[in-house]
Amino acid sequence: MNNQSFGTGSPKSFHAYPRVDFDLESGNARNSFRKSKSTPLIDPIRKINSVVNRIHYVCKLHPVAVFLASLFVGITILVVLSVFESRFRMMGFRRSDDLSLSLGLYPLANLRNLVMVAGHSIYASTTCGKVDSEDSWFLEPYQKNPGQAATFLAHIKEGVESAAKDKRSLLLFSGGETRKDAGPRSEAQSYWSVAESQGWFGEQDSVRNRALTEEHARDSFENLLFSVCRFRELTGTYPENITVVSYDFKKERFAHLHRLAIGFPEGRFFYIGTPAAPGAQEAAEKGEAHVRAQFQDDPYGCLGSLHIKRLKRDPFHRLVPYPNGCPELKGLFSYCGPVPYPGSLPWIQ
Repeated sequence: MNNQSFGTGSPKSFHAYPRVDFDLESGNARNSFRKSKSTPLIDPIRKINSVVNRIHYVCKLHPVAVFLASLFVGITILVVLSVFESRFRMMGFRRSDDLSLSLGLYPLANLRNLVMVAGHSIYASTTCGKVDSEDSWFLEPYQKNPGQAATFLAHIKEGVESAAKDKRSLLLFSGGETRKDAGPRSEAQSYWSVAESQGWFGEQDSVRNRALTEEHARDSFENLLFSVCRFRELTGTYPENITVVSYDFKKERFAHLHRLAIGFPEGRFFYIGTPAAPGAQEAAEKGEAHVRAQFQDDPYGCLGSLHIKRLKRDPFHRLVPYPNGCPELKGLFSYCGPVPYPGSLPWIQ
């Protein structure tokens, strides 16, 4: 018998049955897909369970130590978050200011000096035809003197003329909605409207576009402080020089007491005073001496009679927006004490 060869090497083995499952009933072969006894997910799950069991064991064995460790981690996280939050807020202020400057969002960023006219009454006339008539203004009993309205007009004119001499100055009329019977009209808007009706005393082209209002002040100290903050809102910086326009008998109050309270340098502070109404000088000086004594004891007007006076001069409960526009003065705005504010200020750095 001849042996048939199947090429070189060992003869090819023959498999009687294929490596598949065989269905005896149908006589057909079928594939079988056997699942692996273990899946890749089992090992990570076992590891997680192992870690959880260990943590549970440690908690049972040393509960006090675990509590103290958790407390320490919690406090550390709170401290870190607090530090980051404060830094983020400061960066937010700086970035906001930088962005405003780069985009030109400060409408009067080129101005450097402040001329502030302190308001003393609210103009009542709708026609602006009698600006020098007492009947056109809401007057307190002590203001009802012949020639009183003319003194308001003199302040407005002095402010306009002072701003006209300094092209880098911002003119602000300051004074809030202090008279209930006058309705929601401010002293500042009254003064601006009178200046408008008078054609800005011949200085319209020079002054009008840089004359604005501060409409929340309720007394002389707030006239000064709020105007400084308003200057910051409009220019992005603080004034290099300040000029205040009011009555001559109030010079000591503004130039000494209020200036010291905000820590502004004496050499950069100027005052323009005008006389009281004819025949009212003596009574005005007597009343001023009383108010000045109050501010000597309470420089920031935050206690006693000065504080009560502010509340009475806010009949419509206007929300004071400051110091939102001047964040560097936040400490000064919240300070209340008999001695000058001890913190740092942007104009004395």
